Amino acid sequence: MQQAYGKGSFKDVIRRTTTITFDCYGTLIDWSAGLWRSFAAIFGPVVTERKLEWFKAYVRVEAEVESGPYRSYREVLAVVTERLAREFDLPLPVGQKDMLAEMLPGWAPFPDTNDALTRLKQRFRLGVLSNIDKDLFAGTAMQFGVAFDFVVTAEDVRSYKPAHGHFQRLIDAHGGIDTALHVAQSLYHDGASANDLGLAFAWINRYKERNHTSVRPLVEFPDLRSFADVMCGD
Repeated sequence: MQQAYGKGSFKDVIRRTTTITFDCYGTLIDWSAGLWRSFAAIFGPVVTERKLEWFKAYVRVEAEVESGPYRSYREVLAVVTERLAREFDLPLPVGQKDMLAEMLPGWAPFPDTNDALTRLKQRFRLGVLSNIDKDLFAGTAMQFGVAFDFVVTAEDVRSYKPAHGHFQRLIDAHGGIDTALHVAQSLYHDGASANDLGLAFAWINRYKERNHTSVRPLVEFPDLRSFADVMCGD
């Protein structure tokens, strides 16, 4: 655990926090594993054979599509799939461009997610800020052991993180800055906007990445289990 972002001590933040929000895919849900299984089902083993190259292309293309005029996440995934097929010169059978969205609700939580959420729910209001459509999240929500007190989707705010829409909705409608703590794996999608708006931000660094960005998390944890241990006083 490493304090880095100047918004009071982490103990002070714990004392005043009543609401914890999470990014979903990548923080609660094992986004990487689900993504690779889905793309392997669409394109075959060639995807895993070029995994690093494919991953970089996916991240770049998705960000480009999401930065344009708002469209549903289901549409975003279809466009990204088509563009990747062209970029890597792979065949895309008829109807397969929508397969990623159809498989997404079946992506599994990380092994520590549900235990951590159950413990945190006993002490805090829990919310989700996610780049997703409401109907797709409804499928994912069935895999969690708790019901969230609120969910803010891209469909609700008509924009995608790292735009500020999700975070401003949290501030305006779900508890404000002083009582909220946002928790996420992505410095790009979540950390930068949280810093911009003065929200306390905890980084779940599951992949032991180095922070080469200007984002300054309040605190860093290797997983949700260790985060819940500290928040619940275990």
